[in-house]
Amino acid sequence: MKYDIIVIGGGHAGCEAAHAAAKLGSKVLMITQNLETIARMSCNPAMGGVAKGQILREIDALGGMSAVVTDESMIQFRMLNRSKGPAMWSPRAQCDKKLFEKKWRYILEQNKNIDFKQDTVKNLIIKSNKVCGVITMLGNQIFSNTVILCSGTFMNGIIHLGLKNYKGGRSGEPSAKGITKQLIDLGFEHGRMKTGTPPRLDGRTIDYNELIEQAGDKNPGSFSFTNTSKLSNQLSCFITYTNSKVHEILQEGFEKSPMFTGRIQGIGPRYCPSIEDKIDRFKERERHQLFIEPEGRETVEIYLNGFSTSLPEEVQVEALRHVKGLENAKLFRAGYAIEYDYFPPTQLNYSLETKLIKNLFFCGQINGTTGYEEAGCQGLIAGINAHRKCKGLSQFILKRSDAYIGVLIDDLITKGTDEPYRMFTSRAEYRLLLRQDNADIRLTKIGYEIGLIDRKRYDKLESKINTVKKLEKTVKKISAEPIKFNSILSNKKSSQIKQKLKLDSLLSRPNINFNDLKNGSNKLSEFINDNNINKLEEEQVEINIKYGGYLKREKDNVEKSKRLEDVKIPDDFEFHKLHSISSEAKEKLSSINPKTIGQAKRISGVSPADVNVLLVYMGR
Repeated sequence: MKYDIIVIGGGHAGCEAAHAAAKLGSKVLMITQNLETIARMSCNPAMGGVAKGQILREIDALGGMSAVVTDESMIQFRMLNRSKGPAMWSPRAQCDKKLFEKKWRYILEQNKNIDFKQDTVKNLIIKSNKVCGVITMLGNQIFSNTVILCSGTFMNGIIHLGLKNYKGGRSGEPSAKGITKQLIDLGFEHGRMKTGTPPRLDGRTIDYNELIEQAGDKNPGSFSFTNTSKLSNQLSCFITYTNSKVHEILQEGFEKSPMFTGRIQGIGPRYCPSIEDKIDRFKERERHQLFIEPEGRETVEIYLNGFSTSLPEEVQVEALRHVKGLENAKLFRAGYAIEYDYFPPTQLNYSLETKLIKNLFFCGQINGTTGYEEAGCQGLIAGINAHRKCKGLSQFILKRSDAYIGVLIDDLITKGTDEPYRMFTSRAEYRLLLRQDNADIRLTKIGYEIGLIDRKRYDKLESKINTVKKLEKTVKKISAEPIKFNSILSNKKSSQIKQKLKLDSLLSRPNINFNDLKNGSNKLSEFINDNNINKLEEEQVEINIKYGGYLKREKDNVEKSKRLEDVKIPDDFEFHKLHSISSEAKEKLSSINPKTIGQAKRISGVSPADVNVLLVYMGR
């Protein structure tokens, strides 16, 4: 049979792509080398974190499933950066690795629009610059209207462990060959990247009495805006540190390190360096933090976060002998590095469809990103757009002001990346608007309009928005009386009031929170109880009031930037014929072929003067 969409790869990008497209009504085939490793957490068994938690909530708000799977498999939840402003609050979960895989596979198998095949794709079927199927290692020709390639680290993957290296896409799994050469022959640029993973330890051999416990939040939250099961019986993580002796042992092994002997050519992640890279680059640091993280409830296997390495196994073992609490630790698996092929994402459109070959979509690490969340959101967007391409619908695009997902995709296709791309809050210029707490308010209506969110969930969102508006209006209407509030203000070291003041004025103070208002105002408490208002809705109102001025300024900036985003550039515009812009700008503009003046402005090497010239040519 012929499929609407073939998804190559069963990782986090592939799962979201297959789920989204199939839920929208496309007939999907997922081809993966091993059906037992669908949604495997190849590295850290955790989801979320700074900026990544925001992406995960955005995936959920649009109708993706990564947040639901995380909630159903997590063993610890923490909200990071609570001491900072709400733009920085980031949820993070430690997950049960095996349960995560099981939940994802169950969800995919429940959709009758998804078929599965355990095989390896060796070539794409291309006709007239359009992909129309795949050829597998077993000799099968399978036809489709579109193909989504989300190959992770498998394309020409090479695993490095000391001076040894061997072909593999992940420990114990073969690499994939053939597609890279075909894409290069078709005219695609490509490169090599590198990532790594730390050793896994036998938890029974760790002395936890010597470690610093890191427990989860007392009242754990969740990632999904749906009614997922509440986390109970959390498992703790633990912290320890390297020391000068550990560094000395690791440095002695540098002569056998593939990083320092030149065996690894690919560029590694800047913000998640290997332990040998850390002690080489930061020689002044006497110690580095290590996190002891459980891989699940029914295993003693431990992930040693912060100790990613490709040094020989015997060096890893000897170094760990001198880490506090790990003196007798045994290794289940040694850490290793892996090199793999990627294709610079400037060769993509906003839909994640390639510019060179129609109906071919790239998502995940093939685009130079790192991280489950970055991969998952790309898979979601690629799945939506592949479906829409099959149905003759317009492409689905999120702007930088809509979501972190929009920031990520715009960064990739406009700026490109020559090192593994990781999302940070600092990459989003409108991060106060793009918070984790309001992802549903920003995106669930969009998910409903494209068909991934059902009516019941959309109505629930509308009810929440109306409740928040009513509560905010009430807070601005009720007055605070000095006799009731001054003791509260005194305890919070905030100046007392001499006359009645509206509650929103008090809430604007940095050290006053919503609970203080409820403690001082019976009217407000009664209103909240009568209307069954929950903590999350109170939090929305507190943020809206406390940061109202900043939010308004960011919204004004969004409106200003939209003026440039609305100025379209014709697809066939010939940038190289412009005489009044720099040679670098001509080269970059011709290569990336921006769709709007706003996108052109964000391209490295395009100056404000170049943008002004373009505006003149566009009649502005």
